[in-house]
Amino acid sequence: MGRDRAIGVSERLAALTTLTASLEFLTQRGTVRKGGLNDWEINRDSLIGSSPVTRRLLDGVSGPRTVTALHAARVAAATALLLPGNSRARGAASLFLASSAAAINPCQRYGGDGSDQVATLVQMATGTARVVTSPAAKDALLWYAALQTSLSYAVSGWVKLLGSDWRDASALPGVMRTHTYGHPGMYRWTRNHPKATKVLTHSVLALECLFPLVYAKGGRLTRPMIAGAASFHVANGYLMGLGRFATAFPALHPLVAYTTAPRGHRAVAGRDDRAVPAALTALAGAAAAAGITAVQRRMRTTEGWHSSRILTTRHGNRLQYELASQGDEERPVIVLAAGMLSTSEHYAWLVERLAHETPYGVIAYARAGYAGSRRRARTAYQLSESVDDLVDLVNGAVAPHRKVVLVGHSIGGEIVRRAARRLGERLDGVVYLDSSHPAQYHRSAHQQDTVDGLAEGVTGMGRALRLGSGALLSVPAWINELPGAYHKKVFAQYADARMWEAARREWQAVQADFAAFPGKLEPVDGVPALVVSAQRTVDADPEQLLMHRELAEAHRGALTRTVVVEGASHDGLLITSRHAHRVTDHIVAFLEAVENARTEAREVA
Repeated sequence: MGRDRAIGVSERLAALTTLTASLEFLTQRGTVRKGGLNDWEINRDSLIGSSPVTRRLLDGVSGPRTVTALHAARVAAATALLLPGNSRARGAASLFLASSAAAINPCQRYGGDGSDQVATLVQMATGTARVVTSPAAKDALLWYAALQTSLSYAVSGWVKLLGSDWRDASALPGVMRTHTYGHPGMYRWTRNHPKATKVLTHSVLALECLFPLVYAKGGRLTRPMIAGAASFHVANGYLMGLGRFATAFPALHPLVAYTTAPRGHRAVAGRDDRAVPAALTALAGAAAAAGITAVQRRMRTTEGWHSSRILTTRHGNRLQYELASQGDEERPVIVLAAGMLSTSEHYAWLVERLAHETPYGVIAYARAGYAGSRRRARTAYQLSESVDDLVDLVNGAVAPHRKVVLVGHSIGGEIVRRAARRLGERLDGVVYLDSSHPAQYHRSAHQQDTVDGLAEGVTGMGRALRLGSGALLSVPAWINELPGAYHKKVFAQYADARMWEAARREWQAVQADFAAFPGKLEPVDGVPALVVSAQRTVDADPEQLLMHRELAEAHRGALTRTVVVEGASHDGLLITSRHAHRVTDHIVAFLEAVENARTEAREVA
């Protein structure tokens, strides 16, 4: 396939995709009106972090009349592109379709899909190729789109390969049984023909993972690979109701055909292939930059603060902890244990206030494998290892004459509960922050529903980071809710594959440990307890509130309090400033109540 023919076929298929999309909109214009699915007065809130110029421009094109006019113009331009011709005006029409899509897409967050993005990519490449006069520039643009095609298929395939549902072939029947994207007849076929379903699923994996082989052997695999990919997209269009897939993705295939043909073929005589070494050079540079970024982030992750100390536990683990405040020698030391996939920095809001506004000593630490804490234990990890480490930290980092208050969030709450039973007289209290409960997977359907998804997510993220994808990560919004001085360090920790590996190790151990729970909490006699629940947690799962009350009831013969922080989520208790400050207030009030109760008891005695 020659250059002009490749451009022509690609731009027509992309135009047909756009024509379908705009006609669909014009028959459903109510979605952009007030109260509709794409009401701009609601959708514009998603751009609150964008620049004023961007918001002003989108406001100008997002009214119902303007959007309708744009779609009508897109219908006209797309129809014109379906007609015969080879002029530069066709390039202008394609560029109009691509640029108008950039304006319309933010206004239509629902109803668009990957086919619209692919059509825009093709229109940008083919439209610009029509407009420029240099053959080398035209070829560079077509190479860009073709290489992007190969990369997209490969990445899609290898990401699927990381998921167990694609490897065991349960993904296809899983999708076909859904209401939104499913097909009853196809679902029945997958259930009746499991071996054929497995062959079909693995064939899709092989097609996507190996798609870059179209460039091997002088393009001999181009026709079967393109035929397989096109059939896949047509099947998606029919079975999943994604009709535009049948034209959008095949719009990329003529560009692949043009770039895979041997240079000696008369159809591509004179083709400029300098884009390939340029792309490989850019890839090598990107890989080097990603490696440097990973090293810098790892150094930032393991580097401590001026208050950091190191303690080696009985298991050989080296715990990095922050001695945020020595506090008054006569007051207890608060020791903060983080949850899974969390470090001492997640307690930033609490630490800042407790260290600077109260007379208590404050220590926060990262469990072995997180941040600057190194796991050196040679045995398989069990939850008891982290309990031992916490006990060793208290005994090694806190002066023997001082009392200790243990604070634990999420799984950290269960760790401090178990450590409390072993620290005895050293304890002045325990604080549970939206704590885990060892019976939660037996009693809570909501918690049970999260098991597989969390395991897949943690494992997949760790693998992706080990493959070097950390350089592509954007900063999650929740990190920006922490104090500014912590942003870079917490993001470096988030992008560290070792932290995700530690979380995977802990998750597996927690699953095994909780599965063996006998059903009744062991008592923690004589130790005061404060149990703090996040409202969103208990609203979503009322059973969690009952289990939190059981945590308090296990502290027999001592002062106990249970509170629910209104509006707070599980992680928001720590990272959202207003919720974290309320949590701190509850902790301080609880410790004052414990001290007052002890004073009154002495006076009575």
